[in-house]
Amino acid sequence: MVLDYFYKKKYSFLVTGGAGFIGSNLCSVLLDYGNKVICLDDFSSGKLINIKSFLNNEHFKLIEGDIRDYETCEKACKKIDFVLHQAAWGSVPRSIEFPLIYQDINIKGTLNIFEASLKQGVKKCVYASSSSVYGDSADLPKIEKNIGKPLSPYALTKKVCEEYGSIYKKLYGLDTYGLRYFNVFGKNQNPNGDYAAVIPKFINLLINNKTPVIFGDGKQSRDFTHVDNVVQANIKTCFTTGEYAGDVYNIAFGSRKYLIDIYNDICEILGKNIKPDFSEKRKGDIEHSIADITKAKKCLNYKPEVDFKDGLKLTIDWYINYGKNQ
Repeated sequence: MVLDYFYKKKYSFLVTGGAGFIGSNLCSVLLDYGNKVICLDDFSSGKLINIKSFLNNEHFKLIEGDIRDYETCEKACKKIDFVLHQAAWGSVPRSIEFPLIYQDINIKGTLNIFEASLKQGVKKCVYASSSSVYGDSADLPKIEKNIGKPLSPYALTKKVCEEYGSIYKKLYGLDTYGLRYFNVFGKNQNPNGDYAAVIPKFINLLINNKTPVIFGDGKQSRDFTHVDNVVQANIKTCFTTGEYAGDVYNIAFGSRKYLIDIYNDICEILGKNIKPDFSEKRKGDIEHSIADITKAKKCLNYKPEVDFKDGLKLTIDWYINYGKNQ
């Protein structure tokens, strides 16, 4: 499906946070189809190893820089057709510790990218938002128009970015599209540290015969989607009609899994029999989440192709073969 867009014409893409988890997967697919890719990353969370194989590709260019610097953003946006803005600091718990840094990186950085995209005549600016914007809303499934109050500084920064995206379309005519990622997993995701996402952390610890910690009782549910689905969504959004710009879209698989079930699935695939430790629930975490992806299907032609079971097997295989470098 992606090949259709690049059959007769190649394009230039800026991927901010291109050395990160989702960004590096985007770079890989875009380069596979012969497009020009500019990667902007300051390596505060991205890793050089994620893009090392691209460095000798004539269609790839790395700009090591910070999205908080406007001149760097404008330089990166020159002669770019599409911006895929992934650069941000993630993690709800970390944002509670460092709210000022999140304000600076996630909001100011995104505003710089919007402004630079506008000034440089970028066709479309697709940016990463988050399911965390649903906050304290108990509604299931999550529908784009029904949100609650944010439960963390991270969630608030993503909500503010969505408002700026809408304003830049309405006032300045920049085609922006906010993709509300739910729980994304897959290759190149960092399994280490206190703020690591749950699936890579479980996999990494179990591979090394260590005991993972589950915060809460494990009965929390999330809509997990493999990174290949997110890559598809970003690319398809670049080629959707402008009438859908200035809005936000849920990007997920459209089903939910309980954390304890995921843990047991990973144990089964790895052939492990390690009981997890349970700890106090973390501040800012929501209890349940599942996305309604009807809007993304209709407006973006989004069709998630990798289900949870297949995605989990692909991810575990990758960590067994390559994850030791993360």
